[in-house]
Amino acid sequence: MKFKAAVVVTLKESVLDPQGVTIKEALHHMRYNQIESVRLGKFVEISLDASSAENAEKLVHETCRKLLVNQVIETYKLQALSPVSQKEA
Repeated sequence: MKFKAAVVVTLKESVLDPQGVTIKEALHHMRYNQIESVRLGKFVEISLDASSAENAEKLVHETCRKLLVNQVIETYKLQALSPVSQKEA
C-alpha cells in the first residue's frame, strides 16, 4: 500500500530560535503586538510504500530518528499518515 506522511520538525523548547525571535520583533515593528512568540520549523511530506499503516508509521519514525531530525536540538511530530488511493499515486 502507498501512504503519505506529514511530519513537523521544530526546535526543542530549550533551544533558542533566533529566526523566530527576529520574525516576532519584525511583527511587533509592524504593530502586530498581539504576537507573543514565533518558532520556526520544517514540514516534511513523505510518500512511501508499506505493507500496513503500522509498518508505514514505524518506517516514518525510524527515518525521522536516523536522518530527518537532529535529536539533540529538534523534536518531531507525525501530524498525519494516510493511505493514498490508486488515483493519487
